[in-house]
Formats: sequence, structure tokens, C-alpha cells
Amino acid sequence: MSLTLAIVVGIAMGIVFGIALEKSRVFEPGIIVGQMQLRNFIMLKVFLTAVATGAVVLALLNGFGTVKLQPKAALYDADIVGGLLLGVGITLAGACPGTTLAQIGAGYRDALFTLLGGLCGAVAFSYAQPALSKTFLAQGGGKLIFTDLIGVPYWIGALALAAVIVVILLALEVWRPWRDEMGNDVDGDVLPTTPAAPRTIQAVPAE
Repeated sequence: MSLTLAIVVGIAMGIVFGIALEKSRVFEPGIIVGQMQLRNFIMLKVFLTAVATGAVVLALLNGFGTVKLQPKAALYDADIVGGLLLGVGITLAGACPGTTLAQIGAGYRDALFTLLGGLCGAVAFSYAQPALSKTFLAQGGGKLIFTDLIGVPYWIGALALAAVIVVILLALEVWRPWRDEMGNDVDGDVLPTTPAAPRTIQAVPAE
């Protein structure tokens, strides 16, 4: 794949992902925090859908020899520590790296601070990486593709993974339909747990 074609495909996929992200409302702070509190599963459904779609696309591209896989080293300790830190940050900020720009576009001014914090964190990590590479966080099992564990071609394993995710998505939708979870508090506002008492207007007697 040429560089020009890769850029065009990347832009097209980014546009499609951005539209899907906005339409699903998964960038809303209430949706994100609700997922972390296991009260709302829209975010999980959207991300699993993205994983299944990506697996099918990669299976086709790799199966026809269009792209070659370039796996990264499996750093288990770093993945666990980094995942925990990322989860805490997502819960506190009500945003994740993939939704911050969408929140800025939707008018969430506090997302600007989230973006600034993410950029500062990236710069800080670049300076700390040489020291971290000498710790247990840099130890892993080398480069690994999940299909190597079961001894099948990647495209077969990717399609099988996508099929399993589809079954999980169907089960989640039956258990928690998205229409029931898309409420008025997706923007993070806290709704009252009990209905407010009706207001009454008393007439003032004329003097």
C-alpha cells in the first residue's frame, strides 16, 4: 500500500469513526463514567463493535496479502499498570483519548484541560521512557500475535474473534437495550432519584 493510499484510507476511516462516535453519543461524559461504574454499557458495545470491524478488515487485508502484520512486544506488566492508570484517568475526567476531541467539538470546555493534560503526559513519558525501560515494566514475552497461541492463520483467527464479539454484542443488547440506557443524563448531569414535588401557585387575595 502506497503512502498516499494509506493517508486517504486513514482519513476516510477517521471520518466514518467520527460520525459513528458522534451518533452513538459515546463521547458524552455521562456515558463514559456510567460505563466505568457498570451502570451503562453503550461505550462497551461501541468499542467491541470497533474491534470486530477492525478484525474483519485486517483479516481481509492480511488474507489477500495487501498488508503485513507488524506486532509490538507483549509487555504484560506495562499493560496492566498502564491500563489501571488509564482507567482511573478516564473515570476522573469523564473522557478517554479517543473522545476528547469529540467533546471539544461538542462544546465541552473542560475537555480542553483533558487534552492539555494528555499532551503533557505524553511529553513526560517521552522523558521518563529511558528510565522506565530499565524496570520490570519493559519485561515481556516478545512480539506475539494471538493466533500464534492457537496455531492458525491470522485471518481465520480474526474472523473467529469477530464472530465471538458479535455474539457477545447480541447478548449485551438483549440484556441492556441501548434505547433504555440512552437517558437525559448522558452529559454527566446527576438526575434526582425521586420526582420533584409539583409546584402549586397560591392566589393572593386582592386588598
